[in-house]
Amino acid sequence: MTLNVIIVGGGKEGTYLAPLLFSRGHRVKVIEVRREEIPRLQQALSPTAVVLGSGTDPGVLESAGIRQADVVAAVTGADEVNLVVTSLARFEFQVPRTIARVNNPRNVWMFTAEMGVDVALNEADLMAPIIAEEMSLGDMMTLLTLGKGHYSLVEEKVHPMSVAAGKAIRNLNLPEECVLVGVIREGELLIPRGNTVLQPNDMVIALANVSRMGLLAALLGAQAAPGKKP
Repeated sequence: MTLNVIIVGGGKEGTYLAPLLFSRGHRVKVIEVRREEIPRLQQALSPTAVVLGSGTDPGVLESAGIRQADVVAAVTGADEVNLVVTSLARFEFQVPRTIARVNNPRNVWMFTAEMGVDVALNEADLMAPIIAEEMSLGDMMTLLTLGKGHYSLVEEKVHPMSVAAGKAIRNLNLPEECVLVGVIREGELLIPRGNTVLQPNDMVIALANVSRMGLLAALLGAQAAPGKKP
């Protein structure tokens, strides 16, 4: 499905998002208020994809084609601008989907549906669970995210002191929504079956719900020493 997307803000975020959306077949317009940034954006995108003006100006929004827009993303460095843009998009132009960047975490309480925001991208909130998850998963590495981020393809080496070492897969208490899809042993790929016995230093590749990845990491990683928490 091809979408008409308007991005307000031609900084780093807008410059990154626009080509990504172009590559996926969507139609994109970028609105940028700083005249000196226009040549850079036109070179990075195309002259027809860039509109000079303020995203808080209804006339500029109309010239960018907001009445045909499916999505408006306000990603400027000013929270007040992003809020005005999404409010105009939703309540003045009835855009179906609005996304706003939150620069200051203290302002996140204002980015609500009542203010015209469907999705608020608060970088602090996005980073915190990622950091916490990485700390809890030990040596597990995410190879690919699937299902809108609900599932991940991951790999981890079987630790010699793990619960899984020396056990057949059918005897493992694998977490729900978790399946082993491959075992790499001494450079060779094995298709995991119920009677496959995991050996220390096997590299296990698994598809798992992200909420179950901590349990999988605990199964394949080193067991805690007696009297110590993992």
